Amino acid sequence: MTVSLPATNFPGAREWFSLDRGLAFLNHGSMGAVPLPVQRAHRRLLDEDELDPRTFHHAATDRLRLTREAVCPLIKAPVERTTFVPNTTTGVAVVFNSFDWRPGDEILSTNHRYPSIAFNIAGTARRHGLVDTVVTLPLTPTDEEVVETVLAGVTERTRLVVIDEITSATARLFPVAALAARLRRHGVPLLVDAAHVPGHLPVDVEAHGADFWVGNLHKWAFAPRGTAVMAVSAEWADRVRPLQHSYGDADGFPSNIEFHGTASYCGWIAAADGARFLEELGPDEVRTHNAGLAHWGQRQIAEALGVTVEDPGESPLAMRLLPLPGEVVSSQDEADALWRTLRTELRTEVSVIHWEGQGLLRIAAQVYNRPAEYQRLAEGLRELVRR
Repeated sequence: MTVSLPATNFPGAREWFSLDRGLAFLNHGSMGAVPLPVQRAHRRLLDEDELDPRTFHHAATDRLRLTREAVCPLIKAPVERTTFVPNTTTGVAVVFNSFDWRPGDEILSTNHRYPSIAFNIAGTARRHGLVDTVVTLPLTPTDEEVVETVLAGVTERTRLVVIDEITSATARLFPVAALAARLRRHGVPLLVDAAHVPGHLPVDVEAHGADFWVGNLHKWAFAPRGTAVMAVSAEWADRVRPLQHSYGDADGFPSNIEFHGTASYCGWIAAADGARFLEELGPDEVRTHNAGLAHWGQRQIAEALGVTVEDPGESPLAMRLLPLPGEVVSSQDEADALWRTLRTELRTEVSVIHWEGQGLLRIAAQVYNRPAEYQRLAEGLRELVRR
């Protein structure tokens, strides 16, 4: 199938970032990339903090509230029920810490879950005698398969379901709103790992109906790294417990989660600049460009490798997956080795993983990427596979 090359809507966009000019960075989803204007705003805040630390920290809670007011419209989450956390993994830990677990309780997730979430579940299960239930989904499940498979795994002991909105390793979009509605009928809370969602997709967190929703702002929303938000339902706002008790406790949620006295809040406050940067570019234009370029790049690589991919032309995702042929990758060690080879020989950054016995390559697209980078990867991969 021929895929048209998307228009280049953002000429000169590479100059807005500090990325190595000799590296094709096709892996925005992993760490993101902070635009130069946001970097500068972050540095100004660090300088301001050092000029008068006591005054800066005294005003931190008010500035964090103003920043939440700036970023919550991006995800349509209520400001009073949203808090900053360092990353999605930390937000998940806060949620787990907010339950009164009993031995034998179950946490249910899927085989598409992110490794650090699996680590969190395993650690909580060890401490409290819980059951870590993992339901198995295929690589490209339908929405109905996701919902029905998860529901089929729910038992009378299931206390919490954890689901990805966009899966990291497998780049799939899961129907969290439909799942939340069904789980609510069973009285089972839902925690959504939305690490890749803010800035990547238009989203209405409140309409999703999940009990907990955690997403990174430092990936697709151009915030400094270490910046994420956690939104909770009205039923849980007064029940969320911080991982450590500190100065924010007296004010309750969200201050009890985000304010811990002497800490650096500069990156979080600069998240407002990341949201403004995205708004100035035009969120719809950015998303359309990124999804189209990722789709086009996926087709170029698939044709070069002679592999078949599901055609996700209508997908809004700016991350796309490709199966690697044959025995190119038969373990995570081999996936890591191929990743290093791609960086050293092709000067290209992508994600390579071994998932459920299969080697997978994940590419991403952002405004700074260009078609030639995907073409070069396609040609270089073809030669590497021949070797």
